[in-house]
Amino acid sequence: MKVGILVTVTALCLGVTPFVHAQRQITSSASARGYGDSEFKLGPDDVIEVSVYQEKDLSATVPVRPDGKISLPLVGEMPASGKTPIELQKEIAQRMKQFIAEPSVTVVVKEVNSPKVSILGEVKTPGPYKIGVRATLLDAVALAGGLTEFAKRDRIIVIRLDPKGNLQRIKLSYDDQIKGERAEPFYVMPYDKIVVN
Repeated sequence: MKVGILVTVTALCLGVTPFVHAQRQITSSASARGYGDSEFKLGPDDVIEVSVYQEKDLSATVPVRPDGKISLPLVGEMPASGKTPIELQKEIAQRMKQFIAEPSVTVVVKEVNSPKVSILGEVKTPGPYKIGVRATLLDAVALAGGLTEFAKRDRIIVIRLDPKGNLQRIKLSYDDQIKGERAEPFYVMPYDKIVVN
């Protein structure tokens, strides 16, 4: 009987430990680097200027559409979301080679509008908000007018897609963030959904 209980308790501990460790890793790696620490990638609503040297008719200022694509003369429709400006300019130049011998293409970001988070639940003004570089959880809550009196300050969930497309749920405490009890502030990323219970 005692052996059976010991085996059950051991199995439970072994099953829970990787989950707790994985949750710690998600939280620490997800918050360690803020948006803006790595190279900028285009997203929906950003506006870019595409210039083709000595080809004014092929130069254009275009928005990245909600479907992540842009439309350009000669080239037509092509995906832009998720690419750096350098990657995009190389791809445009490659596509233009069938029309121009040596196209010299430059892509300049004119407006950055894509980095947004959605803040839901017990905040004064829920909705989508544009975030700046290295915006923290506290910054995001402030954009939404702060917490309501009914908010559970220790039950804020950040829902985030990791690079592999897996959904992460990161539980945070508003008070811990204010007191600085975490080693680093928690940085929000574009497309995070912040749920305040």
